[in-house]
Amino acid sequence: MEVKEIPIDQIRVSVLNTRKDLGAGNEDSSIEDLAGSIKEKGLLNPVMVRLTSSGDYEIVAGQRRFLACQKLGWSNIPALIRSDVADTDATAISLIENVHRAEMNPLDKSRAFAALRDGYDGDLQRVSKETGIGLATIKRYLALLSLPPQIQQRISTAEGPARIEAMSILSRTFEHPEDMIEAYDKTTGFSQEIQKQILRASEGDISRVDALVQQAQEGAFDTKMCRGLEGKLMCEYIPQELGATVIKLVEE
Repeated sequence: MEVKEIPIDQIRVSVLNTRKDLGAGNEDSSIEDLAGSIKEKGLLNPVMVRLTSSGDYEIVAGQRRFLACQKLGWSNIPALIRSDVADTDATAISLIENVHRAEMNPLDKSRAFAALRDGYDGDLQRVSKETGIGLATIKRYLALLSLPPQIQQRISTAEGPARIEAMSILSRTFEHPEDMIEAYDKTTGFSQEIQKQILRASEGDISRVDALVQQAQEGAFDTKMCRGLEGKLMCEYIPQELGATVIKLVEE
């Protein structure tokens, strides 16, 4: 590997780059903002590229830095050149650079995990090892790909891990897209924890959702059990069937 200045016009963004939605999560740091920072302080980290069979270069890591320097009108850019990067490795490198960042669009993460899974012959353990991401987290993101497009379009970087978990539960709980959409519309106004409880309690039966929503509005899912642990107050949600009993005992 070597770092050298290469012409920007010889570089293209690879189709394997995992960050597709460049606007996602960049409300506080747009490409324009990054360009301003690079103009003031210089490019602190070189981009990573790989040499293609046609003799030009593909961005493996540092797509936003590349676009910011391009916007500044740079003719050359410092780049770490890799000649030993296969397609699956390029996807893995791009994903590792971005996946730990909250501002990456969740669906970009999902598609990247799916690409790695396919590249590693369906071996999710290998995906977990290569990226440092837990197997359960990877499965949650993969589940998002089964959601209908109407729901996928509503998933943004602002949702957070709890929202991703709720959406993965929605995907795994209901079989038909129309049921997913209906369940989503009826539960989306609740907190993420309540939404997850409603979805789980429905057991994939859309006809049960209205009653569960009514129970949630009456506070059936809000009951918590708290206990002292090493000087801290720890709270857990009590299952619905136990919650009603606890409420009754408290009232008495």
